[in-house]
Amino acid sequence: MLSPGNTPDTVLSMTSAAGGPGTGSRRDPGRRRALLEAADRVIQREGPEASMAAIAAEAGISKPILYRHFGDKSGLYQALAERHTRRLIEGIREEFSRGDPIRDRTRSTIDTYLATISKNLNLYRFLMHRASAEDTATHSAMSTMIRDVSRELAEVMIAEGEMTDRTRAYVWGHAIVGMVQTAGDWWLDHAGDVPREAVVDGLVDLVLGGLPAAASDARAAQD
Repeated sequence: MLSPGNTPDTVLSMTSAAGGPGTGSRRDPGRRRALLEAADRVIQREGPEASMAAIAAEAGISKPILYRHFGDKSGLYQALAERHTRRLIEGIREEFSRGDPIRDRTRSTIDTYLATISKNLNLYRFLMHRASAEDTATHSAMSTMIRDVSRELAEVMIAEGEMTDRTRAYVWGHAIVGMVQTAGDWWLDHAGDVPREAVVDGLVDLVLGGLPAAASDARAAQD
């Protein structure tokens, strides 16, 4: 039982320091998920400048206890990055792996990306800008995500016969992903004036118009 002077936070802090139940709670997937969901709610509500104190309050714990669950602030940032980049990559991969014609797949993949970041605007800006700027490990995690998507795109172009030059495929894969990401950042600032469909159309035309032309020029130069 709790004594009048001991709140649940106090007991958790004491047992954690002693290597008791608090230590195990940090490894509890359900508890960890609940804390990340609390962080999501605060960031979505308050924007990328949401404080760690506000996240802790939303979760019903103190800031030191919040950090204890993730090691430190960097650990929380990285857990949020992993949680949301995994979902984003899964959505992109699902769209681009469909058996539809290449134009349909390109359109649905780009549209899925833009729809996801606009639906989770504050979380996206928190991870891509604030957390990445404050924490080198989070910046590295976000950069790795971008490289992974770029590599997968390059491998798809090679496997489907769009490109025979692996180096060029990887250059283009990274260029396409970087282009879509940058265009998406611009669109988020102009979403009230620019329909998402207009951005998707522009990117699809550039990707599917520019790549075949460049590929033809490359093949002609080799002949």
